[in-house]
Amino acid sequence: MSDIVKRLRERRANVFNEARGLTDRVVEENRNFSPDEQGTWDALNAELDALDARIKSAIDTEQRAKDQDDAFNKLSGKPVEKPGGQDGKQTSEFRAFLRGDQGAPRYYDVLPEGPVNFRTLSKLTAAAGLNTVPTTFYDRLIAHLIETSGVMQTGPTVLNTSSGEAIQIPKTTAHSSGAIVTEGAAIAASDPTFGQTTLGAFKYGCLIQVSRELLSDTGVDLEGYLSMQAGRALGNAFGAHMVTGTGTTMPRGVAVDATTGVTGPVGTSTSFGSQATVGMGGDLLIQLFYSVIAPYRNSSSAAWLVKDSTMGTLRQIKDTTGDYLVQGGLVGSTSETMMGKPIYTDPAVSAPGVSTTSVIFGDFSQYFVRIAGGVRFERSDDYAFNTDLVTFRCLLRADAALVDLTGAIKKFVHSAT
Repeated sequence: MSDIVKRLRERRANVFNEARGLTDRVVEENRNFSPDEQGTWDALNAELDALDARIKSAIDTEQRAKDQDDAFNKLSGKPVEKPGGQDGKQTSEFRAFLRGDQGAPRYYDVLPEGPVNFRTLSKLTAAAGLNTVPTTFYDRLIAHLIETSGVMQTGPTVLNTSSGEAIQIPKTTAHSSGAIVTEGAAIAASDPTFGQTTLGAFKYGCLIQVSRELLSDTGVDLEGYLSMQAGRALGNAFGAHMVTGTGTTMPRGVAVDATTGVTGPVGTSTSFGSQATVGMGGDLLIQLFYSVIAPYRNSSSAAWLVKDSTMGTLRQIKDTTGDYLVQGGLVGSTSETMMGKPIYTDPAVSAPGVSTTSVIFGDFSQYFVRIAGGVRFERSDDYAFNTDLVTFRCLLRADAALVDLTGAIKKFVHSAT
């Protein structure tokens, strides 16, 4: 870890403690923020978000610098250490395609070279395991897609199929129940109720243009650049549908399929209410936590999902004993927990508002994501002929849906008034 990252993390810890001290003082005096204190709080919270972004950017920059050093070492004949011990024939062929070498195809299907460990790929910091992520192009692209999508970070069940035909997935809508049976009486049947959901393969695409000079410079990490650009573009599009998709012409979003665990009381249509009022503030989030039954909330895949801007509100909320519900967060947003479960952010989740869903909690392994085949890249030297740019078209087919509708994932819905 570089000195820059260390200093940024130390600064974040100081700002976090300053914000906590300000809130502690207001709570102890049983009053609201004064205008000056509110301004200070907003500034501190904004600085926390900015520091999170800078820390992540610094880590990404360090990784890019390492990738560039490896590229130059390769050019000079020095050995380059690669996870897995080999570059792979697929990687060499893909580079030839990117450069437009003679005889290279006009399109290229990038397929996973082996089983893809999506949980490992969701570790977005070096300390959390980023250094263990393989650097094949497919894995790097998927890692950027996960980085962009909060739902993918939560650890859903991912089905990586070789083709795109429809898959029928049984979904549980009710469990079996037991009852006391008197001696000699017949035992009533109580079967679980199943439905069925179909996972198809909706097509997502993006165009990426690269200068011919960049392609000609063999020292440039083209795979890293394209995996970042394509991964983020596809992650933004597919990620939004994994939250709010209706399921008609797009995947079914987790906010759509999740059942309501808590509805905000009257007067909290755009907030969580006052912490000083019983049944509001932290009480609502505790109720949401326990609206998910124990097998699901105790799962290692149980997590919270909120909008980035909602984190500022959650950081202020305390439970009935005066402790902050949000804990940690000194290394980045992905290290923050609430009631022992990690909090992930996704821009597609709604902010607090009239009848909106602003907080989602539950076992995200019950949310199935289907990725059909690999990623297809197609190259055109003619699309932007007048600007001497080479255009790459990236296509990904995917779908998603919640398969356990018995309450594996619950949502908080704000009141209508």
